[in-house]
Amino acid sequence: MKNRKLINILLLMVCFLLPALPLLAQPTPPNAAPVDGGLSLLIAGGVGYGVKKIREKRKK
Repeated sequence: MKNRKLINILLLMVCFLLPALPLLAQPTPPNAAPVDGGLSLLIAGGVGYGVKKIREKRKK
């Protein structure tokens, strides 16, 4: 049951993040600083850390 809840949460996250991908395909102005690389790494790290904390909490 707990795995099912985690799968549902991950599925919801994918459903909200997938439609935003075309927004990243816009052309950049000539003097713009690239933010996407670092931002996506921070988001991925935050998601990974959150999943780790959830798993630790459920073990106890």
